[in-house]
Amino acid sequence: MSLDLRLSSVLHMLLHLSSSKRPLSSQELAMDLGTHAVVIRRTLGSLRQRGYVRSGKGNGGGWSMACDPAAITLNDVHRALGAHSVLALGHRRETPVCTAEQAVHQALDQAFSEAENSFTDRLDRMTLAGLLTACGGSPDGLRTASSSQLPCGPG
Repeated sequence: MSLDLRLSSVLHMLLHLSSSKRPLSSQELAMDLGTHAVVIRRTLGSLRQRGYVRSGKGNGGGWSMACDPAAITLNDVHRALGAHSVLALGHRRETPVCTAEQAVHQALDQAFSEAENSFTDRLDRMTLAGLLTACGGSPDGLRTASSSQLPCGPG
């Protein structure tokens, strides 16, 4: 089973954008995340529609933050990405015939709902600014001292 890494990846990108003094190109972000620039543009496009980031074209263009990181919760980002389920669990059959399987569905559905609600409630209490503080907090806190390259690299 493959994991959905979009939320983690997008939060990573947003931290770099929040700490950067200049716009970052799709190519820079793609190299950092080990993906293609088209994936970055498509992903950040959904955040641009919500007003979280902006993009500029041409020399000196790229992606930058469009609002205060303190105004963006992690759940805002999760919703912007489609708010996919965090659980990789499901039912054996969509419409169970057996009463035992119906009981299993009911119990699991309640547990799934509680887990999802707990996750989104927690994300609602966390902001991008809080993550920025946790990883250095200064405008250049996420950059190497001698380079304009993003310090993370793919992987």
